[in-house]
Amino acid sequence: MKVVLLAGGFGTRISEETQLKPKPMIEIGGKPILWHIMKEYSYYGFNEFIICAGYKQQIIKEWFANYFLHNSDVTFDFTSGKDDMVIHNQYCEPWKVTVVDTGLNTMTGGRIKRIESYVQGETFMMTYGDGVCDVDIAALVRFHRKHGKIATLTAVRFEQQKGILDIGGNNAVKSFREKGLSDGILINAGYMVLEPEIFDYVHDDKTIFEKESLERLASEGELISYTHKGFWQCMDNKWEMDMLEKYFASGQAPWKKWDV
Repeated sequence: MKVVLLAGGFGTRISEETQLKPKPMIEIGGKPILWHIMKEYSYYGFNEFIICAGYKQQIIKEWFANYFLHNSDVTFDFTSGKDDMVIHNQYCEPWKVTVVDTGLNTMTGGRIKRIESYVQGETFMMTYGDGVCDVDIAALVRFHRKHGKIATLTAVRFEQQKGILDIGGNNAVKSFREKGLSDGILINAGYMVLEPEIFDYVHDDKTIFEKESLERLASEGELISYTHKGFWQCMDNKWEMDMLEKYFASGQAPWKKWDV
């Protein structure tokens, strides 16, 4: 089963990093967050990826084109008057990666529509290129197949960001407590499984997948959610980037299930 990764947006909320690179190429632990997401899927045996690129898409292509250089020790030997290169301790992921330029200003639905020919009429998975999660992807796929809907999305509880107030008469605060996970609401975390009929729910480059497509699927009873109670974190700003970096540096990154 192929995995589609949305990696074409501008990442304006973390512009201090995305001026030079697309958001999915921002590094956590010395590797792009896109690589971390791909490692999650690869851990469960899903190794064929279609990357929907857009903004600075050439950087994504160049990174994969030079994968050995980025992940191996290299000797450059000029002594014979030639540019000889020897790669040491070569390690290569068992991946097949297709990077598709889906346009600079294309909306999320349009990006998905543009890779229809690469999916080839098969069930596929899709997620965003800026969030990591420790969801059991194999269990997610089983859940999708059991319920037989066109689309399954992973829902996580998003913690409230502010303290909780109980306000009585005369605007008096009767009680106060800090936010807690139980106060949050369920949101779409990505990590979707989609049937090829999904392309009928996308019209053109202007289609916003999360609005038009998913809303229509929900109204027709073709959208179901898989609730994940574990870790999920997107990377929308510098603070979240630093938090993910600290997780990884501590050796306790919840999404890292792989050994190498």
